[in-house]
Amino acid sequence: MKRDHSSSLIHWLNSNTRKPLVIRGARQVGKTWLIRDLASSQGRLLVECNFEKRPELESLFSSNDPKEIISNIAASMGKKIDPSKAILFLDEIQSAPHLLAKLRWFAEDMPELPVVAAGSLLDFALAEHEFSMPVGRIGYLYLEPLSFEEFLDALGHQELRAYLQGYDWNINIPSGIHSQLMKFIKEYLIVGGMPAAVSTWAAEKKPMAINQIHFDLLATYRDDFAKYNGRLSIQRLEDILNSVPRQLGKKFIFKEANSDVNTPPLKQALDLLCKARICHRIVATSANGLPLGAEADERFSKVIMLDSGLCGASLGLSLHHLNSVTEISMINSGGMAEQLAGQLLRTITPSYIPPSIYYWHREKMDAAAEIDYVIQHENEVIPIEVKAGTTGTLKSLHQFMKEKKKKIAIRVNSDIPRIGPVELKDTTGASIEYLLLSLPFYLLGQLPRLIDSAKNEKLRMSNQN
Repeated sequence: MKRDHSSSLIHWLNSNTRKPLVIRGARQVGKTWLIRDLASSQGRLLVECNFEKRPELESLFSSNDPKEIISNIAASMGKKIDPSKAILFLDEIQSAPHLLAKLRWFAEDMPELPVVAAGSLLDFALAEHEFSMPVGRIGYLYLEPLSFEEFLDALGHQELRAYLQGYDWNINIPSGIHSQLMKFIKEYLIVGGMPAAVSTWAAEKKPMAINQIHFDLLATYRDDFAKYNGRLSIQRLEDILNSVPRQLGKKFIFKEANSDVNTPPLKQALDLLCKARICHRIVATSANGLPLGAEADERFSKVIMLDSGLCGASLGLSLHHLNSVTEISMINSGGMAEQLAGQLLRTITPSYIPPSIYYWHREKMDAAAEIDYVIQHENEVIPIEVKAGTTGTLKSLHQFMKEKKKKIAIRVNSDIPRIGPVELKDTTGASIEYLLLSLPFYLLGQLPRLIDSAKNEKLRMSNQN
């Protein structure tokens, strides 16, 4: 399967300012495949050191001299290594995290050798070890499950992908194409974006085979729990992993995960699962300005899973169930719609920036309000409401836009895309005016481009008036 990050990696490989690269992502999202494919497509010798499978390889890196390290590797593996024609790949580096500090010596003393490190539990390892990271001498690539556009590619629907990438607000999407894209976004919701599940679905189209892959992946994550042993009970990790799908779209309540356990160990379990990138916290923010994290309130969080397919498997959902409902937002009381939207929003972040999305809420007597997601687009705060079906009230969105004085808002639903002004008065007679962009789920991957296009269209219309 093609991954969009492959082009980023080729650009990195050929860059004159290339730094050693660290790929961060959950287990089984395709980190190793990306680097193997890069070496193959660019005709490079791949020198792969997997420290989880072969922990003895760590001893080859005892020196701080890259020439000595490469000499050790060549002797151990029986390969002649030309640094200018090879790629050094340090896989599962969380098993030897102190080796990350040595990347600086490759950057300074052997810049002709491309070096990549990857690890599925890297964030967890970094929090547990004390050493000096080579700040400014390494780059990062954050890898998520396949986007919807990559999913279409994998299924052989390149023309549909090109159609999405060429869509603009002046195009009327025919009902036939809209129905086709909604069918595929529903498939994506259940199959998810994990490479093993997508490739099997593309080859076999068997729901039971996909279901087995999802449960095998969940079992792999549970096997990883043993690596946290001694830090907290494995049962607490199970409590959280089982509870996240049931609490989608709501403030995460630890007591709902296990009412018989105190909050601290459950909170620690969630923190560990987030470090392993199996779960993602969506923290509340006041959203008064940028960065959004500056006003984050850690007391209020929603949680989504890494992947909608894994989430659906945990809930017992399958494509058979999906075919019996008409709207994505009706599944799991709308929770799966928020999972899908959050997962897709994480894929639009540039690869060198850690994905982060927030939500907004206000708890006032008789005036509670909540916005499902809040993102940063360039220097703007953009609210996003995920609505049921093709309709749904926007009371909270109106309140947010009035309070924050923003000009653009997003509504995500199952209808065809629309753009238009919202002009109304609140109960006090005050005017509320903003531009509302309504998008179907399948266009979320195009959101940054469509926001820019909408702003240009609004400016053009203003100039005409």
